[in-house]
Amino acid sequence: MLFTTARAELVDVQWQPDGSSQREFQVAPGKFAEWCTKLRQGEKVKWEFDSDAPLNFNVHYHEGKEARYPAKHDAATKAEGSLEVAADQHYCWMWSNKTTSTATARSVLRKVQ
Repeated sequence: MLFTTARAELVDVQWQPDGSSQREFQVAPGKFAEWCTKLRQGEKVKWEFDSDAPLNFNVHYHEGKEARYPAKHDAATKAEGSLEVAADQHYCWMWSNKTTSTATARSVLRKVQ
């Protein structure tokens, strides 16, 4: 699993040959980690995460200046779901730390047929 200390920066998803990717983030207090990739219409990605502290989490993409949220959870320590891609877009999985301590978030993405 790759490890990243988040300082409010973007990290590109690195897909493995089997269509999966996993990453661990250290999210500092008041900061966020954003893990992004370009997906094509018709693709489907199953995702899951867990963390050792409550984090605000979302899956989002942008249409012009508007952000769209296929998934959103506040103060979550774990969640899972699937993203069915309706349009070619850059999609991001994002964790925000509103606590006063650094939090560790671990996530797995899997492309499925």
